[in-house]
Amino acid sequence: MQESLTADFLSALSYFTGTEKYYRLYPKVVLTDGAKYLADTAGCYWLMDLYASHLSAIDPSIESFTCLKLTKNGIGAAIVIEDGNSHTLAKQFVEYTDFSLSSFIFYAVWAGDFWVLMLTSEY
Repeated sequence: MQESLTADFLSALSYFTGTEKYYRLYPKVVLTDGAKYLADTAGCYWLMDLYASHLSAIDPSIESFTCLKLTKNGIGAAIVIEDGNSHTLAKQFVEYTDFSLSSFIFYAVWAGDFWVLMLTSEY
């Protein structure tokens, strides 16, 4: 059962300020400790998959840093992936999500051989 996303959950996320281990999601995408905690606790591996699918279309020699912004809209959510300078790289609307946060931002950084998905506090 998912832990409810309360102030305690958000507080727990803020304690992730680095990572001790990477968790392989796909051959060229890994999660940090914080990103894995988010995916496990909030049940949002779908969001990690969505991010990874868009990252596969991004040339890391041109864009080595990206920022995913999720904004809930009713029962759906707008997803925008930017370059960190407010330039949109990809957009997608998810018609339904049970993600409990009204908005969320996290990052992906190219590490030379793979993308690292991380919380903003882990950057």
